[in-house]
Amino acid sequence: MSIDMGSDSCLGFAEHQGDAVMTQDMMEVDSGAGHHQAAPILDSLQRRMRAMHSLYHDAVATMTIDHVNHFEREGVVPIAFCLFHITNMIDASFMLMTGTPPIWNDEWQARVGMTINDHGKHRSVDEMVYQRIGDYDAFQEYMGAVFARTEAWLATLDPNELGRIVISRPFPPQIASTYSARVAGPEGITLLDAAECWIYQHGLRHMGEIELARGLVGLQGMTS
Repeated sequence: MSIDMGSDSCLGFAEHQGDAVMTQDMMEVDSGAGHHQAAPILDSLQRRMRAMHSLYHDAVATMTIDHVNHFEREGVVPIAFCLFHITNMIDASFMLMTGTPPIWNDEWQARVGMTINDHGKHRSVDEMVYQRIGDYDAFQEYMGAVFARTEAWLATLDPNELGRIVISRPFPPQIASTYSARVAGPEGITLLDAAECWIYQHGLRHMGEIELARGLVGLQGMTS
């Protein structure tokens, strides 16, 4: 199983007007109309991000460390993998998007005690089936810090920033193989693409895995 930074569909800026296509660049900073078009997209992203985070908060609050570290069988990663992978990938992706260093460091590793100190994106399932969380309370604190930082950033983000190119074409190999590369426009991956693919939709993808895995340990899903 390969872990991509993206998941489902990704929202974009392009709008067809007859034969013309409005690109991200055309909606940037100096256009008042562009600001009005971008603002509802940012508002939606803020609300959806909070909702996605709430699923994780509810999920971890209704599981024990035995649930998250449960080993089902070979070839099936534990919930611990999904939880740490998505949180740590969001933490790392945030640096690409904003330049802010990750929260995770040696001190956090000492507190949380991950069996494998790696989000596992470039590792095999055979390796990551052994991922376990040592201190569940410390992990939840780390997850909360990553999510809170993301929400605080979105709350103050200028809507016109959404069209900024985060990674330009041609993409390096580690980006070219991701779902976000498929979503990218002619110029590259925008900040909106990154927030949608690397954080929001990536989070939903792994929440689906967690909901399935909860059933394996006798728990219910997160929504009706």
